[in-house]
Amino acid sequence: MQICSVCSEHTPKYRCPACKIRYCSLGCYKNHKDSCLPVVSEVTEAKDSFYTETTEEELLHEEDIIDKVPLEKLQLLGQSNEMRDLLCNPHLRQLLRSIDSADVKDEAMKAAMQEPLFVEFSDQCMKLTAKGRDDS
Repeated sequence: MQICSVCSEHTPKYRCPACKIRYCSLGCYKNHKDSCLPVVSEVTEAKDSFYTETTEEELLHEEDIIDKVPLEKLQLLGQSNEMRDLLCNPHLRQLLRSIDSADVKDEAMKAAMQEPLFVEFSDQCMKLTAKGRDDS
């Protein structure tokens, strides 16, 4: 059962149109709206910056990759409502930013894996991409 992303007490009945988090009441919406971070604009900015700064060839060197998930299976992540809901959480977005900007990424990942929210995110990623792999 889902709980309100604002008060963490009641079952959510509504979804914020800007960031898609779920909330239970007008009071929770009013508490949330001042700190709301629209998902679409952040995702679009990140996507635009990713594609302008890095080419696929720079990221993917076939001979260096042991376990690669094909692009069409990675696209399942972008189509998932569960992933969208998780990415609405500002704490998770900050964790992802800190991993991305870390000098030693494997240490940052180990630290992030101590956070239940990040574990939930990584489990959801694995579930969606594994499901996609099983379908081929």
